[in-house]
Amino acid sequence: MIHRPRFQPAPHIYPPDEWDMVEKQFVPDLLQQGETMFALGNGYLGMRGTFEEGGPIGQNGTFINGFYEAWEILYPERAYGLATHGQTIVNVTDTKIIKLYVDDEPFWLPHANVLSFDRRLNMKSGTLDRDIVWETPTGKQVSITSRRLVSFEHRHLAAIFYQVTMLNASAPVVISSEMIANEPPAHRVNHDPRQAKVFTGKVLHPRAGYAKEPRIVLCHSTDKSRLILSCAVDHRLETQCPTSWQTHYTEDAGQVVMSIDAQPGQPITLMKYMAYHTSRTAPPEEMCARVERTLDRGVADGFPRLLQEQQRYMQDFWQRSDVQITVDSTSAKRSTTEVQQAIRFNLFHVLQASARADTTGVPAKGLTGQAYEGHYFWDTEIYVLPFLIYTAPRIAKNLLRFRHGLLDMAKERARQLSQKGAMFPWRTINGEEASAYYAAGTAQYHINADIMYALKKYVQATGDEEFLFNEGVEMLVETARLWHDLGFYNNRQGGKFCIHGVTGPDEYNTVVDNNTYTNLMARENLRYAVSTVDTLRGRRPDLYTALVHKTHLNS
Repeated sequence: MIHRPRFQPAPHIYPPDEWDMVEKQFVPDLLQQGETMFALGNGYLGMRGTFEEGGPIGQNGTFINGFYEAWEILYPERAYGLATHGQTIVNVTDTKIIKLYVDDEPFWLPHANVLSFDRRLNMKSGTLDRDIVWETPTGKQVSITSRRLVSFEHRHLAAIFYQVTMLNASAPVVISSEMIANEPPAHRVNHDPRQAKVFTGKVLHPRAGYAKEPRIVLCHSTDKSRLILSCAVDHRLETQCPTSWQTHYTEDAGQVVMSIDAQPGQPITLMKYMAYHTSRTAPPEEMCARVERTLDRGVADGFPRLLQEQQRYMQDFWQRSDVQITVDSTSAKRSTTEVQQAIRFNLFHVLQASARADTTGVPAKGLTGQAYEGHYFWDTEIYVLPFLIYTAPRIAKNLLRFRHGLLDMAKERARQLSQKGAMFPWRTINGEEASAYYAAGTAQYHINADIMYALKKYVQATGDEEFLFNEGVEMLVETARLWHDLGFYNNRQGGKFCIHGVTGPDEYNTVVDNNTYTNLMARENLRYAVSTVDTLRGRRPDLYTALVHKTHLNS
């Protein structure tokens, strides 16, 4: 494991707060960390916490869960059973950019004279909020307030409230709202295997694009995975000051420029709406129509209503999920506020990674970055699902149903390995094994039992036997088959059932015999499969007959 020294940020810059992650000063040395900490997402769409002005940037990113590009894994020598193709989540069209010019001078944080700065991840409202007062070189003071949200209620929609107010003088103000596809990838500074693959060429290929002032629509597709992305932005500007508009677009970019004769004390309020849709089958025309319908609804609702819905969603989440802590101040190293902030920060990011995952899995880094390629691992079932089962069982069920949807591919993977049953991938987006390192990838057979552990926990907590009998039991049968085929009764071990040549959760000790975790989990998998099939046969003979027919189970 890669160990790094713990870093404690200055408390006067990052003061503890029970409900907010607060930053009181621009800290260029923590750009990348801040972009991750202040990221927003809803489980489908994620946006790193970059500044609206388009920079400075450590690692920019906007991600859609399950939207990836495939690539061939190259080996010095082919070997039987190795994964053949990798998958990497794509940094899609960036729509967060809102550049500001006062007296034709750009607002650029590293060079700006900032009189006050407050940025916070607001975990009660589910927003990223920022308040700045900037003094230009000529002494003009400018208030800049922004509020960004990725909607939980509307899966495909995000929005930004951006308000500029001249405080002590008039000035010409230009606001340039932009969208950019195929941004240059971040440079890899080391060989950390957790970092995503860097594509050398263009990943998003233009399929359609047009503008209806002040709306811009762009449609792209990937080459190998053949996925289609449509993205669109729209704007509403509220001000008493004289204003003019210009709209431009190319196949990979769009820009809406607003020129305002700003007067002191007169707010200039921009509401920017951003929508994303993806598909494997729909044509570009249909994708553009979908994204426009989402924008129509978002613009009609307006930012205040979107914010109200977001706050209502968060209120419901905290009512179901909050963990309140009081520490003993005489012995604890951290205050109650610090511990409470840490717990709520983690719960909030679990929500952002899973809430609207709907038909996909939960990426290892959520939608905060490209590390781990945006892949789904066994961490979902062992670490995330137990929390969701008790606080959001519908989301937990969706994630289990996603695994069931991959069952045919898991059966094919088992056949590739000359084994019976099903072998779920250790890391994947589309259901195919994507790990090029067999010892710490495919050899982690425990993934099968991890998924069945989550299934059992879900059924025990919810009593959802319909899901168990209609979908879960098929997974139980096929995963049990693999354990029965992989293991054997060993006379040298007193006739005990042994499983050899596997890797447990400790990836630094690979391909071992009788890994404790794997053996115990496999045993539970087998027992639960037998008990469920017996129960099904006694209580639902119709479903049992269908199961026997589908799985060729020997009755």
